Amino acid sequence: MQITGLGLIATFLILVIKEQNPVFAFSITLIVGVIIFIFLIDQIQAIFLLLNQLADQANINLVYVETILKIIGVAYIAEFGAQITKDAGQGSIASKIELAGKLIILGMAIPILKVIIETVLGLLPT
Repeated sequence: MQITGLGLIATFLILVIKEQNPVFAFSITLIVGVIIFIFLIDQIQAIFLLLNQLADQANINLVYVETILKIIGVAYIAEFGAQITKDAGQGSIASKIELAGKLIILGMAIPILKVIIETVLGLLPT
């Protein structure tokens, strides 16, 4: 409720201020985005803790879990950056941020894909 209320109030302010002072309106957008992210930090930490506990219980190598969590983090950060950039009217730069995020994710996922392929090949009869 708090996040939704903050978002609605910020949206109203931005719509009113945008005509007269677009730079200030963008600053409000950026600040509210950061505040919402700060509100979510506790939730994110709880999710990371739960995933690590599940990985321990399942005897999964923590390197893979950490890599997956980093991939998720890169995806969210790239999306956040792209949305802020789109809000500033820079769709072209936003597209480049999204592309960079996807390429970084692909690079981070290669070791996991390699292990999966090796595991599948190990299960096949020779």
